Amino acid sequence: MRIDKYLKNARLIKRRTIAKEACEQGKITINDKLAKPGSEVAIGDQITMSLGSKTIAVKVTGLEEHVTKESAKDLYEMISE
Repeated sequence: MRIDKYLKNARLIKRRTIAKEACEQGKITINDKLAKPGSEVAIGDQITMSLGSKTIAVKVTGLEEHVTKESAKDLYEMISE
């Protein structure tokens, strides 16, 4: 699954276009490598996001195309905030 779509489905970023822009600006990394909007994510990958003054790190635990608001938290495990 593409990183921009994953961030939107997991509700870590509200819109896919915002996730795309964050990737293009170098604010998102996958396993310590800069992510492009089309970079693929796999279960077990570590995603780090530098948004504003916060840095958030999560581990991918699931990949789903259609997710409800309640089950979105099952797609990742919070490492640090």
